[in-house]
Amino acid sequence: MADRLLDATGAVTEREKQDQLLDNMDLERERGITIKSHAIQMNYVLNGREYVFNLIDTPGHVDFSYEVSRSIAACEGALLVVDAAQSIQAQTISNLYLALDNDLEIIPVLNKVDLPSANPEEVTDDIVDLLGCNQEDVIHCSAKTGLGIDSILEAIVDRVPAPGGDNHAPLQALIFDSVYNPFRGIETYFRVMSGRISKGDRIKFMATGKEYNADEVGTLKLKQEPRKQVETGDVGYLITGIKEAKEVQVGDTVTLASTPTDAPIEGFEEVKPMVFAGIYPVDTEDYEELRASMEKLQLNDASLVFQPESSAALGFGFRCGFLGMLHLEIIQERLEREFDMSVITTVPNVSYHAFTKKKPDEIVLVNNPTDLPEPSVINHVEEPYIKASVITKADYVGNVMNLCIEKRGQITNQTYLTPDRVELSFDMPLAEIVFDFYDRLKSVSRGYASFDYSPIGLRTSKLVKVDILLNGNVVDALSALVHADNAYALGKKMCEKLKELIPRQQFDIPIQAAIGAKIISRETIKAVRKDVTAKCYGGDITRKRKLLEKQKKGKKKMRQVGNVEIPQQAFMAVLQLND
Repeated sequence: MADRLLDATGAVTEREKQDQLLDNMDLERERGITIKSHAIQMNYVLNGREYVFNLIDTPGHVDFSYEVSRSIAACEGALLVVDAAQSIQAQTISNLYLALDNDLEIIPVLNKVDLPSANPEEVTDDIVDLLGCNQEDVIHCSAKTGLGIDSILEAIVDRVPAPGGDNHAPLQALIFDSVYNPFRGIETYFRVMSGRISKGDRIKFMATGKEYNADEVGTLKLKQEPRKQVETGDVGYLITGIKEAKEVQVGDTVTLASTPTDAPIEGFEEVKPMVFAGIYPVDTEDYEELRASMEKLQLNDASLVFQPESSAALGFGFRCGFLGMLHLEIIQERLEREFDMSVITTVPNVSYHAFTKKKPDEIVLVNNPTDLPEPSVINHVEEPYIKASVITKADYVGNVMNLCIEKRGQITNQTYLTPDRVELSFDMPLAEIVFDFYDRLKSVSRGYASFDYSPIGLRTSKLVKVDILLNGNVVDALSALVHADNAYALGKKMCEKLKELIPRQQFDIPIQAAIGAKIISRETIKAVRKDVTAKCYGGDITRKRKLLEKQKKGKKKMRQVGNVEIPQQAFMAVLQLND
């Protein structure tokens, strides 16, 4: 869709054209998804008048809703693109509510009407029910063939209001994104709400209070275009030579140092990490390099939060907060591709609140299984719950319900959007969707289910910490907090999986799962043995026994001093226990 809009407005030349033009990451092209929002300026002429559009192409997946909230704060209108073959998805609805909360003008667009499986009449009725608009307001188009693109551009001119703000007021500009350029420092992307910014101005970031010189300002075409001045309503970039990632905060307000504005702009919603995991360098000497890489990545993705931590098994690393499992995967991939960092990711978990018997009013925040107090002193533990919304075909309702109930979900609502499409609402623990919920949902619904969630607070739950012991030593990176009813099954599965993945040594390796001091499961990796009795041809049985006893003593001694290395795939395999 973005490609066709750029073609129609002449923003790209024939030579520059390519599919998914704005998706400039290899990962985005490979997976066919948008991970990062991209801003670009287009010029459009209608009835002899020239208009300037600032387009921000945003992701659609629920894990990147923060990117959407940042873009919405900088916009006046939104194109709500719905697939004519798949109808309205759960994440479409959540992003729509975000836009409506910010009073954006919504233009509904029905895409892929040229597909043989498209059902434009039925899906148009769904959009009309959802938005309360008229049928003629829904624009039918095809981003593949270019059908209806002109109608979209005309609708933008007719329906989306021009930016407000006073060009002569003090400068107020909202930072909605930033990227790290190794040669020029940090490039800040902003939207001017009022006033103007010129090259050479002394500017001030209101959150940090620091002042800089505007070395270069300009607008965002396909390539950056330097300008002498960027005015109210424009989206532009700013280069000040900042090298420190911490000094630029997304959501901050830029103003002039000489005539500052009275109040900062109300930014977008604060990001709340949903999933936590440890990221450690494979080689402990790379710790500082990993920190620098994470800071640069955080510039590009402000929803990533991290803090240092250490593990007995893995050394020094970071405790990171992510918006979901896809977000975690993408961050790990980007660290490896863009910064050439080899990392180990620990078992993801969520943040719990524990209350002890001594101080029942004091909250102990548990981000890591090792933070959980001893079972004997715990009064109770609260875990975060979410309201999950699943939209699926009526044929798969039974399968989806079974999956959600297996994941400790409670059904709260079931609505038939059309005779063939059902919206199911569940209250379920966030911890249960962290591992493999999304993949299994796609499997049981044959790809026809879409999923969205929002947090609804904490509830008391019966949680226990399952530890994994290798050769008698606790491996803290494999510890997990789980519901007491699932602990035995999880412990057994983890032991079996590790038995497959850990290579055999010269001595027996016991793998145990434990809750506190109680062992709940055990597997043994048998030793690699040499046949020490091979040289005994006949003779008394005591000769063989003597050699076997000697070997046994050696193995016992070896086991006391032996060290077991855990391969990286063992850490990742714990995430796919149901496969």
